[in-house]
Amino acid sequence: MRQIIVALLLSSAVSAAAQSTRPKDLRPLPEVPEPPELALPSPGAGEEDSSLEPQVTITKRGEDKVEEYRLNGRIYMIKITPRIGMPYYLIDNFGDGTFATGTGGLDQGVRPPMWVIRQF
Repeated sequence: MRQIIVALLLSSAVSAAAQSTRPKDLRPLPEVPEPPELALPSPGAGEEDSSLEPQVTITKRGEDKVEEYRLNGRIYMIKITPRIGMPYYLIDNFGDGTFATGTGGLDQGVRPPMWVIRQF
C-alpha cells in the first residue's frame, strides 16, 4: 500500500515539474485599453429623459391608497394598498387599458391581482 502512495506522489511531482517549463517564444500581452466613459444625462436635461421615467399619481379612495404608474401618458400598472392587508398590483399586460379582464389566451378572461411575496 505504501508503494502505491509513493508512486502516486512521485508521478504527481514529475507532472508538476514537466508543466513548469515555459516556451521560449512567449510575447507579453498588449495592455487593455480603458473603457470609454459614458456620458450620463443631467437631471431635467430634456424631454427624452422624462419619457423613460414613469409618472406616479397617488390618490386615496376611501381608506385605500391607489398609485397609478404612467409611461408616455398611458397607465400600465396600478398598485393598491388597502388599509388592512398587503398591497397588490394590477398590470395592463396587453396595453389596451384593461386590468381585470382580458381577451384570448388560456386565461379565460381572468386576471387576478398580484401580490409581492418577497423582495430582495
